Amino acid sequence: MFAVLMLVFEHKSIPYTSLIPILEEKNMNKKRHMGLLIILLMFPQIVETIYSPVLPHLVDYFDVSMASASQTLSIYFMAFAVGVVIWGRVADVIGRRKAMLCGLFIYGIGCLLAITAVDFNMVLVARIISAFGAAVGSVIGQTILRDSYEGKELGKVFSVAVVAVSISPVVGLMLGGFIAEYFGHLIVFSLLFVMAITLLAVSVVLLPETKPNHLQPVSFMSIFNAMLKDGAIWKSAILVACFNVMMFSYYSLAPFMFNQLGLSSIEFGYSGVVLAVASIFGSTLNKRLLEKEWCSQRLIQVAVVFSMIGSAQVYLYQDSLWFLVGMASVVAGFGMAIPNIFSTALVNYKHQVGTAGAVLGLLYYCLIGGGLALAGVIGDLGFVLIAMSLLAGAMLLPRE
Repeated sequence: MFAVLMLVFEHKSIPYTSLIPILEEKNMNKKRHMGLLIILLMFPQIVETIYSPVLPHLVDYFDVSMASASQTLSIYFMAFAVGVVIWGRVADVIGRRKAMLCGLFIYGIGCLLAITAVDFNMVLVARIISAFGAAVGSVIGQTILRDSYEGKELGKVFSVAVVAVSISPVVGLMLGGFIAEYFGHLIVFSLLFVMAITLLAVSVVLLPETKPNHLQPVSFMSIFNAMLKDGAIWKSAILVACFNVMMFSYYSLAPFMFNQLGLSSIEFGYSGVVLAVASIFGSTLNKRLLEKEWCSQRLIQVAVVFSMIGSAQVYLYQDSLWFLVGMASVVAGFGMAIPNIFSTALVNYKHQVGTAGAVLGLLYYCLIGGGLALAGVIGDLGFVLIAMSLLAGAMLLPRE
């Protein structure tokens, strides 16, 4: 291959050695922007984990039930799903960069509304606006990575991203728990607003445009209909939803479990350390096994086994802090499964990855929102985890 390139460049009177600095510059640009992309991918999760410790405070401040406060997470994901569709399509039309900037701006508006909320209904509206804006971090961040990498390289990059995103629970839960305990929910919402504006300013300066020049617009409905009939897409969407419902059920139900154990929001925040270590372990193990040529399907199977074992542990020990051991196993499974699901889900839709990613996101975020709504009604973390891990396992059974 290298010899062929030499002949081509020499034939065109272009020295083949000129290709080397071009490739080096391209690789340097990828690395230079990777830090910002990882932060943008972290953004939706970190703002949610900062928000999570506020839930018991909202119950007291607005005089609403625990179930009502927990539903703010399911509402958030429903709006997030709509945002994923809109921003994914917009990214294919006006570009990745412009879509990202618009979404961050809208998230900031939602935070301002939450700060000025005088009743719980206004908080719900603010959450809907915030979720719609925050969706850009997920769908556009993944789209830019898919623009830049493919194949096993993409799987490894997603593993690195998941390791970085694993830090989110530590930062979010500890920071949110501390501020909620000592300063209240208004300061938490104010912090989220400052984060949004800061990230918007940095993105204006540093975020690249990666939309391919040759990308031709394709009918949204044609892709949507094709993906709805694609069994592999539904399998990926259900698997992503199962693992995310397991994760976010912890964020919505565990604050109240800690309260029942006589522990504070700060102590709940400390649990983020356990989750982060577990997720880093799962993601690192996944990366090493990929290097040993393990296939994605096999790694997802191992991740489901981790989640099943951990779910049983949580169910048996949820009346004590020992349930965190089981939750760590669930989170390790999350760290292994998600990179492999994401890296293989859209291999047949490279021609319009922004729109295809939006449709996939719509499916799994709607499933996540529905799952979290049920989790809020059930109110039993162990039961929810067992149900989701069994459903994930069912998705991996061979089909005739």
